[in-house]
Amino acid sequence: MKIGIADFGMNVWDGGFYDYEERWKGLREIGYEGIERLTAFSSDEALSKAARMRKDGMSFATVRGPSLELSIQWTAGLGKPYVWTQVSEQKKTEVFYRQVNLMSEACRRAGIQSALHNHMGSLVESQEELETFLHRCPETKLVFDIGHFVAAEGDCIEIIRKYGERIEVIHIKDWLLENPSAEAWNRRGRFCGLGQGNMGLDVKAILDQAAHIGFDGWVFVEHDSHLQEPLDDLRASREYLHRAGY
Repeated sequence: MKIGIADFGMNVWDGGFYDYEERWKGLREIGYEGIERLTAFSSDEALSKAARMRKDGMSFATVRGPSLELSIQWTAGLGKPYVWTQVSEQKKTEVFYRQVNLMSEACRRAGIQSALHNHMGSLVESQEELETFLHRCPETKLVFDIGHFVAAEGDCIEIIRKYGERIEVIHIKDWLLENPSAEAWNRRGRFCGLGQGNMGLDVKAILDQAAHIGFDGWVFVEHDSHLQEPLDDLRASREYLHRAGY
């Protein structure tokens, strides 16, 4: 497995994204091998960033361009395997499935995969919703977020055991439940560093199960929110993974 960063929370802490090279160098110094998404607004920029990352011993898994069509083209052109599923419909389930399948067909024509990020508050939140999605969208893989899934009371081990071949990458984080009665998911608790939650999430057991079924792809640590300098949080999570054998 390769251990990298999904850096959404870093952008929240910083107030934006200002210097991609500075970010990957900081992450490399604390033991990470890459950043999930390379963001670019031209093909020249995508190629330049990819080359500089490679020179510095870092990598990425997918490209996020100014349009979904360009994201697909640049991801395929740079030899990366997937783009995030991104469709307009987020409320009507049947339309959502149809659009996702159309996007997956477009990705297949480009020689890559479309991969859905399961997320609380979305059409694919609970275990039942995730399993139904996998049945209805058979070409689509998963950006499997164990934090969102555990917070939605899903069984990560069972999903990996049953659908391991559908997992493209894994997002790992923990969940601290603070206000169970809150109606909005993002008011019930917050995501936190590995081993700091209170939902009984066993990251080592989950990664061990993934390794057992032959998963050897990217594992991305993601802190959706930081209460201190992000590199301090991310260093602690990397040390947690080292202790777990990863």
